[in-house]
Amino acid sequence: MISTRNLTKRYGRNEALHGVTLDVPAGSVFALVGPNGAGKSTAIKTVMNIIQPSQGSAEILGVDSRALGAEQLAQIGYVSENQRLPEWMKVDYFLAYCKPFYPTWNDADLADLVRAYDLPLDRPLKALSRGMRVKAALAASLAYRPRLIVLDEPFSGLDVLVREQLIESILDRTPEATVLVCSHDLAEIECFATHVAYLNEGRLEFVEEMGALTDRFREIEITLESPGELPRDLPATWLNAEQSGVAVRFTDARYDAARSNEEIRRRFGPVGEIEARQMSFRAIFFALAKSAKRSS
Repeated sequence: MISTRNLTKRYGRNEALHGVTLDVPAGSVFALVGPNGAGKSTAIKTVMNIIQPSQGSAEILGVDSRALGAEQLAQIGYVSENQRLPEWMKVDYFLAYCKPFYPTWNDADLADLVRAYDLPLDRPLKALSRGMRVKAALAASLAYRPRLIVLDEPFSGLDVLVREQLIESILDRTPEATVLVCSHDLAEIECFATHVAYLNEGRLEFVEEMGALTDRFREIEITLESPGELPRDLPATWLNAEQSGVAVRFTDARYDAARSNEEIRRRFGPVGEIEARQMSFRAIFFALAKSAKRSS
């Protein structure tokens, strides 16, 4: 549904995106994550042809993003944290205004969304809370059942119940759609994302299925038989290694029980205990961010 090849965006000497190549599979819920300033929103805006790439290319629905026309845009739902809405319009007028742009617009679906979101049709958009404005934008984007839904930090600042309601409505209303989401709400992403791409300082570190990602990360704690210095030549996949007395802790980014335990004993010699704990996506994210900060 989305493909980028060597996608690069420069602002003067600053390179916000550096040679990003990825493919978003049809039917996936694809999460784009990374620290603040990693280039996530820049990637989405470049893919959506809101800003132009400095180098490389992006395709949506098989069409170069720079050539997107009415036919493709009518199949894409886009909601952004900083999206501008015509605030002088009342909600009902705004929804009616959007309808003619989308041949597949379904009034029954819209009525269901208005009820589910409890949208006040007679109020101007400028009088709504941020959560209600996001709901109005989502209602306008889901009423035509788009093939692709692009969400750029849509849940930022919303309370947990509102976020859960919006996520459920997106997945329930468009079960066959592909979703590309950029969000800091890591707990929610873990619940519904099927794939994850990690950006750091404009560079794509990895693209992986969520299940495979959580399978390969473990938080390791070793109890040494006696205190000693932390070896300097630890594997690059052992992140954030720290030692306190006889306890050594690190994140293993390529965990395999037999191989990892053998490597631990080779590096540290006899050990009293090796404990490997599964990690949440949130814990993995922070381990990666901490490691990137240490190496910068």
